[in-house]
Amino acid sequence: MGILEKIKEIEAEMARTQKNKATGKLIFFSTLLLNCKYHLGQLKAKIAKLRTQLLEPPKGSSGAGDGFEVTKFGHGRVALIGFPSVGKSTLLTMLTGTHSEAASYEFTTLTCIPGIIHYNDAKIQMLDLPGIIEGASEGKGRGRQVIAVAKSSDLVLMVLDASKSEGHRQILTRELEAVGLRLNKRPPQIYFKKKKTGGISFNSTCTLTHVDEKLCYQILHEYKIHNAEVLFREDATVDDLIDVIEGNRKYMKCVYVYNKIDVIGIDDVDNLARQPNSVVISCNLKLNLDRLLARMWEEMGLVRVYTKPQGQQPDFSEPVVLSTDRGGCTVEDFCNHIHRSLVKELKYVLVWGTSARHYPQHCGLQHHLQDEDVVQIVKKKEKEEGGRGRFKSHSNAPARISDREKKAPLKT
Repeated sequence: MGILEKIKEIEAEMARTQKNKATGKLIFFSTLLLNCKYHLGQLKAKIAKLRTQLLEPPKGSSGAGDGFEVTKFGHGRVALIGFPSVGKSTLLTMLTGTHSEAASYEFTTLTCIPGIIHYNDAKIQMLDLPGIIEGASEGKGRGRQVIAVAKSSDLVLMVLDASKSEGHRQILTRELEAVGLRLNKRPPQIYFKKKKTGGISFNSTCTLTHVDEKLCYQILHEYKIHNAEVLFREDATVDDLIDVIEGNRKYMKCVYVYNKIDVIGIDDVDNLARQPNSVVISCNLKLNLDRLLARMWEEMGLVRVYTKPQGQQPDFSEPVVLSTDRGGCTVEDFCNHIHRSLVKELKYVLVWGTSARHYPQHCGLQHHLQDEDVVQIVKKKEKEEGGRGRFKSHSNAPARISDREKKAPLKT
């Protein structure tokens, strides 16, 4: 039996499992009668293991796949994901100027087409990916290659047709989660560490309502882990625990872009625009594209920092663009972005901008910079060798010996 058949069999068993709300027990249509929470937890762990095996390259292969990855360029990367014929290629052409073929038939785009957006003195790379269909996580329609490129991005733009049903958004979210992409979620506050001996140590700093010690043991034994330390810092679910054990999940920000709003009513547009993490646009009429660019900039968290040479005016032509996801936004990250050796030579920096309490502010390496700050770097002065005047020593002996040497009398 293949991996896909095993996954479908387990999903069918989970569908046959029903929970009686009155007693909290299971009504099984099979031969077993077990507790619902423990049994479903084990089934979820089995599915997670099988899906991880499904993404691994086949044994004996060199690992080189038939993908269409492009080289990273610019200060950020945005991936366009959606069903065929929702307007991804048109959106790329309008924002970047790069020609991407658009037609009235599906699967017009068959490979990855990159483009560059020049916005706020920064360069953002946008990737137009082929449309994915239901079952993309299982490899249908080159879905794995598309999702692999999306994993390397800083932001996902899920382009949806505003005239279609809301089920398209749920289908795409389900396909992305099946391969380890978690959209608009933060990593669970669970500490997990494997050990060589000592058994399983289970602790929590809060009241748990979804997971208990027995369920945690069963899930760890499903992964053949018998020595580990687990600490819950929040009321996490079984899926969160499995994600931490797997360790290969990618937590990404996603903006839901509803295109073709010119074909629906104003009430429907208002309802879509009020949904969280959503932006409504129309590529046909060029509506609300500036709001989309502003939302992309906000979600990516890019920070522009301008340099100021000593005794000169700030250079506002080419800023240093920092990001929390790409290195960080501290003064140390700013120095490393310019040159690695600059941190050792740094004495302090002078900062003008919203992150400074007064102008200018003397800051150290751990100061967090904000957008459009101006920074002047002050280096350490080189010390003169041997001191000054009468106390100047030309001896090559160690300091403790050269200090004892008799100096020449002071001239009067």
